[in-house]
Amino acid sequence: MSETLTLMRLGIGGQLAKTLCSTNPCESMIEIVRSTQRSVKRWHDGDMRKRWTAAGMLVAEQQFRRIIGYRHLAKLVIAIERRAARIAHPPDTTVTHTQVTEAVTV
Repeated sequence: MSETLTLMRLGIGGQLAKTLCSTNPCESMIEIVRSTQRSVKRWHDGDMRKRWTAAGMLVAEQQFRRIIGYRHLAKLVIAIERRAARIAHPPDTTVTHTQVTEAVTV
């Protein structure tokens, strides 16, 4: 639900929003990685796990299709950058400089 609200806040709608709200692409990739890792008999270390995960992702990559609504990805990138800039530098905050008139003793 929060992902849908974020897409709406960014002004993303249509087929791209429908695609991004679905977990099917991620679930499909995870299942392909799992099936690739089933052939491993002994896990030696974390690096080996990373290598087999990467190998599974490369297998999954061959089955990826074009994102429905991909023509609007540039609009999404621009909206995310604008949102990040607004969060980093809110427009309503103003910095005022005041003159100190009291003496400071150290």
